[in-house]
Amino acid sequence: MTAVVEAREGAAQARAERAALAWEALARAELRTGARSVRAVPAAAPSVAPVTDDEPARPALLTTERPPMAVPPALAPLLSEGLRRGGTTVVAGSTSLVLTLLAHACAHGAWAAVVGRPDLGVLAAAQAGVDLERLAMVPSPGADAPAVMAALLDGLDVVVVGPGARLTDADRRRLAARARDRGSVLLPTYAWPGAGTTLVVEAGRWSGAGTGDGWLRAHRLRVVRTGRGVGAGRTVDLVLPLGARLPDEPAAPAVETPGEGLRLVG
Repeated sequence: MTAVVEAREGAAQARAERAALAWEALARAELRTGARSVRAVPAAAPSVAPVTDDEPARPALLTTERPPMAVPPALAPLLSEGLRRGGTTVVAGSTSLVLTLLAHACAHGAWAAVVGRPDLGVLAAAQAGVDLERLAMVPSPGADAPAVMAALLDGLDVVVVGPGARLTDADRRRLAARARDRGSVLLPTYAWPGAGTTLVVEAGRWSGAGTGDGWLRAHRLRVVRTGRGVGAGRTVDLVLPLGARLPDEPAAPAVETPGEGLRLVG
């Protein structure tokens, strides 16, 4: 019993330390870029030294031995192993798909950041179901992009990176190695050499808007997985948001229960 209590206390302390480090990483990113966070950094967050490429390696907060992060069931045919910690998974061609993955991860306790995507707004993230209290956004990191991303990979579970983050090939290799060391998930939204998995949206169609009226309600996508590993070459058709029904799709037929619709006569 004592061992169980000690294990629970240790896990709770580890979660608190990770949360504090995540907020500190965000604070350093804001200081470098002038960005504003969705939520203020707690005053109790411990101080962490600035991150540089030549800093000594620290013990990983998350290890690749931990189970992968779950994905929505609709994406299981493409990501049967989930989002592998320490891995790099490219999601190209659909912001909606990126936000769907983030929303599912944050709903299961993950902390996430989006770097180099000035076109991705807080409102869109909220409407996609992303928990904003678990999301940091650095739209335009500028020349500090490698250091900002290194700091975020140290403290967060998922880091999305867009083309607005100015990175060299050497930067990308170092960041992928850092993700492996920290057990974070690196989620680029454009071609990333060496990525273990790539999801590419080959076709998409929006529904909901009429002729000068209405608004976009659902997005039908065809997603193909390329790269290495189980599932390469598979294709899945999705409708986002998940569970939405396209206006031109017929409603599911009603299931008639035996005896329903009968009435006693005579």
